[in-house]
Amino acid sequence: MLSWPWLSGAVTIPWDAKAHFYPQLQFLAQSIHRGEWPFWAPYVFSGSPQIADPQSLIFSPPFLVLAALDPNPGFQAFDAVVLGSLGIAGLFILLLFRDRGWHPAGALVAAITFAFGASAAWRVQHVQQVLSLAAFMPTLWLLLRALERRSLAYGILAGLAAGSLALGRDQVAYLSLLVLAGAVLAHWLRSETVWTGIRRSMGPLVAGAVAGALVVAVPIALTLLLAEGSNRPDIPFGEAAKGSLHPALLLTALIPNLFGADGPFLDYWGPPSPRWGQVDLVLARNMGVIYLGALPAALLLAGLLRGVLWAREIRFYTVALALMLLYAVGSYTPLFQAAFAVLPGVDFFRRPADATFLVGAFAALLSGYLVHRLWTGTFLRHGPPWAFGEIVLGMAAFAIAIALAFATDNGALAGRPIAKAALCLGAALATLSVLPRLRLSHRHLALGLLVAVLTADLAWNNGPSESTGLPPATYDALRPDSRNETLAILKDRLGPDSLDRVELTGLGFHWPNASLTHRLFNVLGYNPVRLSLYTKATGAGDHVALPGQRTFSPMFPSYRSPLADLLGLRFIVTGVPIEAIDRQIGPDDLKLVAHTSDGFIYENSHALPRVTFARRAIAADPDAILHDGHWPEIDFRTTVLLEPGRHGEPARTTEGIVAENVSLESEPAAVVEHYRNTEIDVSVRARSAGYVVLNDPFHPWWTAEVDGRPAPILRANVLFRAVWVASGTHRVRFVFRPFRGAWREAQQHWPVLGRLSDALRRLRAVAPALPEYP
Repeated sequence: MLSWPWLSGAVTIPWDAKAHFYPQLQFLAQSIHRGEWPFWAPYVFSGSPQIADPQSLIFSPPFLVLAALDPNPGFQAFDAVVLGSLGIAGLFILLLFRDRGWHPAGALVAAITFAFGASAAWRVQHVQQVLSLAAFMPTLWLLLRALERRSLAYGILAGLAAGSLALGRDQVAYLSLLVLAGAVLAHWLRSETVWTGIRRSMGPLVAGAVAGALVVAVPIALTLLLAEGSNRPDIPFGEAAKGSLHPALLLTALIPNLFGADGPFLDYWGPPSPRWGQVDLVLARNMGVIYLGALPAALLLAGLLRGVLWAREIRFYTVALALMLLYAVGSYTPLFQAAFAVLPGVDFFRRPADATFLVGAFAALLSGYLVHRLWTGTFLRHGPPWAFGEIVLGMAAFAIAIALAFATDNGALAGRPIAKAALCLGAALATLSVLPRLRLSHRHLALGLLVAVLTADLAWNNGPSESTGLPPATYDALRPDSRNETLAILKDRLGPDSLDRVELTGLGFHWPNASLTHRLFNVLGYNPVRLSLYTKATGAGDHVALPGQRTFSPMFPSYRSPLADLLGLRFIVTGVPIEAIDRQIGPDDLKLVAHTSDGFIYENSHALPRVTFARRAIAADPDAILHDGHWPEIDFRTTVLLEPGRHGEPARTTEGIVAENVSLESEPAAVVEHYRNTEIDVSVRARSAGYVVLNDPFHPWWTAEVDGRPAPILRANVLFRAVWVASGTHRVRFVFRPFRGAWREAQQHWPVLGRLSDALRRLRAVAPALPEYP
């Protein structure tokens, strides 16, 4: 029932789920069914190492299966995977409760609350984090079984599950792994002695660690190397602190839509928003809703004040909930700053508020436990479910909410959500009042009433909204079979085999990554992680949903610039006239070729082809050009800029041929014969030596061959790739080899790997039959 609006197709999970993750799935599925590796994505940011991107879904088992089965998965299939993952996590909650001997009624409440409460509901569009949250429950169950049964088999399974969880490479996965480590520590502390606990659990833990490392080592290493060369190798504390959960948002645990998170942004008055006032936070409005349902909230408040949540069998989850809450509010307590300074990896993430996913998970488990205690007669007994202290605290929360609303002149907006929450809380209290007696005389009716009240509450308050469910037609441009007029004109003008690039700017939040679905070679895209060199060169930001988000750089000051031509930027599609975006553009610099309901399509007739043959090379300092944007006056069709040698000598090839200012009388030709994600074949015909210049971003994991023999790739024209060839006819092949490239790069970052590599080479010298290593 709670999933039906999405599974039926009436609504679809919006925002990041469609704008970012759905195109990633489309690229993955289409690549698989075209027989191509999805390791490099040429359709965003002129090319990006997809295999190292933690949000590419390549290492997401459920989406990988969907991509393998369906070449063009639809919105409903995508949403079903997200919601189905939460459903599977709910099944493991049932198993966890069974192992603990807790009542099935509590397990059912915990599972429903886990899947449809707090951030699992309100932030369902953050797909990778939802998958990490879902992966946490089976991992926890397997780990506890491994520890309690001293089982190597369960230890290995727990390790594999933890490795799969770590593949999410997001903050929810990171915090989940810390919690799992805490569960091991708690197990040791509960043992007869700590040493006894350590000794008895060492076998399963070691087996699990080895299994997990086998799953996660390579993807994590790839991502770490990507981060080193990206726009965000780490996050400063000041920037991370802007993602803190404002303490006022904790009121949404009782009053879900207090601040208007489910409606238009203009009506939202919580922090941060213009209606709230100045606050140094950067959070979307749905990130601050942690509503689990009135019934779980009432149970948790009663359980806290009556000390039930401190029972030995549940204490670990209570502590975990408290720590996640403290972490989520970030800079509003000293804990986050201490964690940021001490814990390795915290500075990789920019939003401590992401901990609300785990806040919801532990609150769900605790509320289910309290239902178990209620059902067994050891918690709420006959009579009113709340004592005086609980009534005072509940009324205080509502009083604070009313005071905040009037203090910020938003009383009219807050009235309906407060009344609605009070009604739900009243229904929850009435249910809790009758359950102790009803469970004894009509247990099935009692269970039905419990589930019905909880489900109705979550459906009403956490159901589809502007933040969590929009009409599928909103994202029609992302469908592979879309009949969007703008896309049709672009595809018609480009033709099926064109390698010209486009830019999609200011068309709306879901447009930047549409190029992944429609295989358009896009100069920009939507991704918080991008190659640092490319970002500096082009000014590319996270996304370009709005015209004002298109920023330029010294190297790319305008669409009428050498870099725009080198990129082969043929068409620019904008939501407003291009003069409103590019203040330097002249009236005759670009040609307006179409005006659609989405915006304007312009053509740059100066765009260069993807590959050229340079008859001469000039030494130039790429860092200086990046900084000041000053290009030498050269013809890029015949000349290439290469990095000077260490002492400033002209650029040289490995053959030792000086190529500076060498004019060759020839009519060379370089043609792309085949262009695939990770393999590019170029045929060359030249009477004299020169350089094949491929206008794709330089990246150390690409390799090149000339007539089947390895050849070095040179960084050309600041941003691109070049390979020297002798005169004659040749075939140049570029191949993306991420594992080999990452191994070589890792040796530079981590010297111990270099020593290991040397040892393997020496071993291979005396044992030639050993297999090749990367």
